[in-house]
Amino acid sequence: MSTSKTITFTLFITITLLASCNASAKAKTQPLFPAILIFGDSTVDTGNNNYPSQTIFRAKHVPYGIDLPNHSPNGRFSNGKIFSDIIATKLNIKQFVPPFLQPNLTDQEIVTGVCFASAGAGYDDSTSLTTQAIRVSEQPNMFKSYIARLKSIVGDKKAMKIINNALVVVSAGPNDFILNYYDVPSWRRVYPSISDYQDFVLNRLNNFVRELYSLGCRKILVGGLPPMGCLPIQMTAQFRNVLRFCLEQENRDSVLYNQKLQKLLYQIEVSLTGSKILYSNVYDPMMEMIQNPSKYGFKETTRGCCGTGFLETSFMCNAYSPMCQNRSEFLFFDSIHPSEATYNYIGNVLDTKIRGWLKA
Repeated sequence: MSTSKTITFTLFITITLLASCNASAKAKTQPLFPAILIFGDSTVDTGNNNYPSQTIFRAKHVPYGIDLPNHSPNGRFSNGKIFSDIIATKLNIKQFVPPFLQPNLTDQEIVTGVCFASAGAGYDDSTSLTTQAIRVSEQPNMFKSYIARLKSIVGDKKAMKIINNALVVVSAGPNDFILNYYDVPSWRRVYPSISDYQDFVLNRLNNFVRELYSLGCRKILVGGLPPMGCLPIQMTAQFRNVLRFCLEQENRDSVLYNQKLQKLLYQIEVSLTGSKILYSNVYDPMMEMIQNPSKYGFKETTRGCCGTGFLETSFMCNAYSPMCQNRSEFLFFDSIHPSEATYNYIGNVLDTKIRGWLKA
């Protein structure tokens, strides 16, 4: 082979390999969804509660956000990223999901998705009234305002295509039990059985998911309950629980609710043409971490990192609260909310589920 032919052949091979590598890299960084839309409570609130004057639960003060890139609190109830950010990052959509109420949102932020969730919210409106949160049932009205702005940016047709293909995450429910049913005696008179109250909450969830569908959402991830009896604040509520055992009855309540939820989501999916609805199982990963902490790098699972870790959350977890040194060794950051390390593990599990769901 002549020298010129050898050079030409070598160049051809080099260009082909580079093109192949670039295509592979691009495939790895392509977003799996055009946008992410978040609804629910503090597990996914990225800062909406910073803005309405009446909201009680806020996380815009230290030590919240201490492990974010700028080490600054911005409304997320954790030491770093929360569940919504973890999922958005893993799916290559964006690193941080902004709250819809944040002033001066850019067009690009709107196009790739925002968060409508509010800390303290529940499916039961009375839960949100107690905490002065933006009710879950009110969040679709924020979504309608979002749709109007999205249409003004990309046009009606492209806007609806984005919404039809966006990943919609719904994460709520715990507040209805830990801030309402378990602690408000009047509700137990209306619903003597926990099963009856669960059915009421699930009926509200059913209406909510169907409303999102009516607004164009088709790919919806709905979160179940965590092991509520293992939340530090719930263990503290049982004053004689000196050894800090998980409250088995509350965990059984969570399991029953999650079983009902899975059946309901299947029924909703079957009844709504073109919908894909996925149950987000947070109970099992959290129980796995609680039962085998060392496997996941945890040393403390019964209290939060902030303050005593028994009661502190929101305004009670503040600049005057003592802080644990190794936050990644704590399952919980405050008495209710997981640490960034916990969210990362849960995010890994759900990322695998979502990718499998897309291929199904």
